[in-house]
Amino acid sequence: MEDCIKPTYQANSQSQEKSDFRVNGQITASQVRLILANGDNFGIISTRDALRKAADQGLDLIEIASGQIPVCKILEAGKYRYELQKRRAEAKKKQKVVEIKEIKLTPNIGDNDYGVKLRAARRFLEDGNKVKFNLRFRGREMSYIDLGAAVLTRAKTDLSDIAKVEQESKLEGRQMSLVMAPTK
Repeated sequence: MEDCIKPTYQANSQSQEKSDFRVNGQITASQVRLILANGDNFGIISTRDALRKAADQGLDLIEIASGQIPVCKILEAGKYRYELQKRRAEAKKKQKVVEIKEIKLTPNIGDNDYGVKLRAARRFLEDGNKVKFNLRFRGREMSYIDLGAAVLTRAKTDLSDIAKVEQESKLEGRQMSLVMAPTK
């Protein structure tokens, strides 16, 4: 005799894809502003009449804008969903993600090292990213905070032609930081 328990599966409402728009019977308003399949504005009619018009054409009634009187359009739901996804993908493609690039400095940095770090910061700013200068004080360097502030001021003036200061230099524990953003 086998004791086997069969699991019962329930439809998870979160896993089902939630539609971004209402279709046909999901529209709850009593009246809608109807736009026909060819793009003409039909006017304000009852939802029942709009559903009947859509059914006569073999298409769906889709709520494209909500409000006191929602705007509904007669077209194919699958086609509208596809167009919406394409528009979102296009908008996402045009977005520019701004990163914060970090450059580490010391209070007694040499001129050549400073030049290398400055060129890197300039390249980051020209690419449209923000730059955060971190200046760390180790050991007895804490007594030379003014040297560290001078290094950050020098970086600020050297990059003033392509960047603006977003967060002024401030001392936090053993670290001083400055954030610059491109002026474009």
